[in-house]
Amino acid sequence: MHDRKTLQIAGAVRFVFWLALVFAFAQFTACGGPSGEPQMAAEAAGTAAASPGAAATLSDEELENLVRRSYQYVAMYNVNNKFAMKQGGWNICIADTRLKDHTMREIARPNNDTLYISCLVDLRSEPMIAEMPAFDSKYVSLMITGYDHYVNVPMSTGQGDFDEPQTMLLFSERSGAYDGQPVEGVERVFEASGDFISAVLRIMPHSNDSERFERIKEQMQAVRLLTLSGFLGAEPQAVAEADFPPVGATDIDVFADNLLPVMQFVLNHTTFDPDDPLDQALLALYAPLGIVPGQAFDPAQVAKLDGERLRAVAAEVQRSEFARAMDPATMQEAGAFMFQPKGEIPLEVLVMQSVTGPIGLPRQEAMYFPVVEVDGQTLNAQYDYVIHMDAEELPPAGPFWSMTLYDSANGFFIPNDRMKYSVGENAGMQLNADGGIDVYIAAEAPEGVPPENWLPINRKDENIDVILRVYIPDLEAVDSWSPPTAQRTGE
Repeated sequence: MHDRKTLQIAGAVRFVFWLALVFAFAQFTACGGPSGEPQMAAEAAGTAAASPGAAATLSDEELENLVRRSYQYVAMYNVNNKFAMKQGGWNICIADTRLKDHTMREIARPNNDTLYISCLVDLRSEPMIAEMPAFDSKYVSLMITGYDHYVNVPMSTGQGDFDEPQTMLLFSERSGAYDGQPVEGVERVFEASGDFISAVLRIMPHSNDSERFERIKEQMQAVRLLTLSGFLGAEPQAVAEADFPPVGATDIDVFADNLLPVMQFVLNHTTFDPDDPLDQALLALYAPLGIVPGQAFDPAQVAKLDGERLRAVAAEVQRSEFARAMDPATMQEAGAFMFQPKGEIPLEVLVMQSVTGPIGLPRQEAMYFPVVEVDGQTLNAQYDYVIHMDAEELPPAGPFWSMTLYDSANGFFIPNDRMKYSVGENAGMQLNADGGIDVYIAAEAPEGVPPENWLPINRKDENIDVILRVYIPDLEAVDSWSPPTAQRTGE
């Protein structure tokens, strides 16, 4: 694998190449070099112009390019807007003091090992102020993400934060009523890449310590979101109604039914860097279709796309990217570049992370490892499994690790009466006498197995996934550590 410096040099060379060929591009992999898979040939980022209201004639390759370059925006639009609808709108913070369960349907592969404070923030009229207390927890992080799916973590316990109260001002390039000057009483300022963002706090609950758990829940309730005007004691600025295009039941539904309205909205509310090749390639791709920043969506003035073809292409991209994400070797390489800020993540990793489960943490905060059978096969609920780790094989985590079970098709928790979806310090686990652990995935309670270590499944022909999360990993130790594999039981 190439180091980050090599990747940056390669990126600069690609940028010059891109300019010379008028938005031509070549996809590159998570390690900055060949991945061993067939690579798409260099192709023009732009599409052939279509007359207003006419059907766009796009080849299969052009449609795939459109889907891949749009996936990060489609996934995040769907996720952020669904959460806003569930929470009752924007500029609201919800402190969820219970671990997520199988009723969670807004996002694929959610956590079941931390508590959340979810703030969906509208920055159009004026900046917003987030007031955060000190937290009595080994792990807390603040993650900020716009529709572009670039991830920023401006605060975390791993960076030495959250041991005292903090106040942060959030704004975007289009926020009114703010000239960039310091504000008395505000310690931190963050410029977001879009007008509609999610600001999510993850908090380790210490569920096995009831007194500490209650203190953490009280601290979570103290988080507040205020307008800048309100913070300064003035009347808040008026907020115009936003005309949001409909979300989709899945990302695939957005591609099939609503891609151009969604992308017009996204382009109007996202900051694009004139020097960023991925940003400019996206704009060049949509301009011939009649979608450019700063205009209202008019179906009579944009090209018409074949929704069923888009559905088929998007479904195939989803399938292929999910298969790559379930390959431990691919994830080991991609892990260094997943969930990073703009300029630090290649396109194919953006696509993969958007397909498998949006809004994750970067490598220095958490790493994600798929657990598969020893031959690399995906697990299936027709069988029972055991995942064994000796004491010296446990993940090289800082505060904690967890192992969470999902259905492959949707990335949702497996419904069960015990409401047990993960094994770990916060959702419950019991180490063996030698300090190791055996985690069982089974339709019935395995005899002699601690209930904390049993993940229930429903016996049927259904692919299932196990994701091992390692928080604040020892990055040096991770390079020589291998994730565990699952072994079928009773065979």
